[in-house]
Amino acid sequence: MPIGNLNVKLLEVTDNALALIYVACRQCYSANFAGQIFEDEIGNIKKQEEFVRQVVSSGHESPLEHVKFTFAIEGVSRALTHQLVRHRIASYSQQSQRYVKESDFDYIIPPLIEEDADMKKEYIDTMRKIQQSYNCLMSSFEKKGKKGEVANQDCRYVLPQAAETKIVVTMNCRQLLHFFKERCCSRAQWEIRRLSGEMLKICKQELSAVFNDAGAKCVLLGYCPEGEKFSCKRYPLKKDALRQSAPDTVISTEGRNLKCQ
Repeated sequence: MPIGNLNVKLLEVTDNALALIYVACRQCYSANFAGQIFEDEIGNIKKQEEFVRQVVSSGHESPLEHVKFTFAIEGVSRALTHQLVRHRIASYSQQSQRYVKESDFDYIIPPLIEEDADMKKEYIDTMRKIQQSYNCLMSSFEKKGKKGEVANQDCRYVLPQAAETKIVVTMNCRQLLHFFKERCCSRAQWEIRRLSGEMLKICKQELSAVFNDAGAKCVLLGYCPEGEKFSCKRYPLKKDALRQSAPDTVISTEGRNLKCQ
């Protein structure tokens, strides 16, 4: 049956996340012990927020790896999770089609198909045919006395990428920033862009000092790196941004104006 309700729930975020990032960065430049810095500065939230914002803005991202977020996600397709797991610096635990029987699998309908009556009918008919084939194969296995994972592991080969799945995802803050740069972009596929948007909302609520300015690459660069053919026009192309900048300035890879030396 079709399902369209994306559900993203934050399961856990590292305790004292802001203080931890603050102390990790301070340790890089201090002769003092990080443990003592942590104890001395634990309640100074405003100071920590200002410092961490500067750290993120400067591009010093290694301290961000000490803090992680864990999300529970449902209402997404296997097509999405095939893209998601390409972000390798992360941990994933996904619902198994080998151990979970798909006798009445849910599936995701893409918006452009959803809004076209003829395409939607063809799509749903195809899903129903696949469901029938899956159930028929399961029945044949049962007649042979084979049930459970033995049957599931072979019958799952007919299941579509549209099949709904559930997954637990853990990423550290540095990887999340990279994830948002790539997947919040209008060039990303609609489903993973929708997921990244929901995850970003949660991250901003939990740790705004790190994620307040996070988003697609163009947000940080100040120009679109995708080229004229693929640009959404939200930001100027790099060549146009360079042309518009003052003669005595250049645009760095972080999108900030720096005086020529």
